[in-house]
Amino acid sequence: MALTQQFARVTPRYLEHCRAAALASPDTAPGWAPPPTDTLDTDWALWGLLRFCRGPRADAAAAGVLDRLTGGDQDMDFLDHPDVHDGFGGPPRLLSAAAVSAISRALDDTDLDAVLARLPAAPPAAAAACGFPGFSGDVGAYLAGHFTTTRAFFREAARRGMCVVVWVN
Repeated sequence: MALTQQFARVTPRYLEHCRAAALASPDTAPGWAPPPTDTLDTDWALWGLLRFCRGPRADAAAAGVLDRLTGGDQDMDFLDHPDVHDGFGGPPRLLSAAAVSAISRALDDTDLDAVLARLPAAPPAAAAACGFPGFSGDVGAYLAGHFTTTRAFFREAARRGMCVVVWVN
């Protein structure tokens, strides 16, 4: 089973609803069901980009924003339930509306073209630099597609004043 990076845009009110549902449920089910339009699965692209940005051709600013957006800030123990994630790693984590806004600005400030220009030219070397041995395809396009989608997702969350829940599934 492949693990993927997941995100959900939610309001604080929705999180309180989930917390109350978990407290009231005999099996602590949080009633987690954000609309599909407010969820995002970035596969493992952001982890590969983060690995590359931490490597010998490092980009500390990009690594910092990627690390924060994939790691979250605050545990959401009441979402530590099979209805939300498969139990790999810790429970889902929260990025507050203020954090989402800051991350959105940082993503907008990231010069992805400059980062990707430092990828090795040979496809196998580019894949290895991102921790994707055996990847077949255009590594740069794969990373760019997921980064661009993530940037748009966070931009919309910031525009709407929403929080983002982060987890691995």
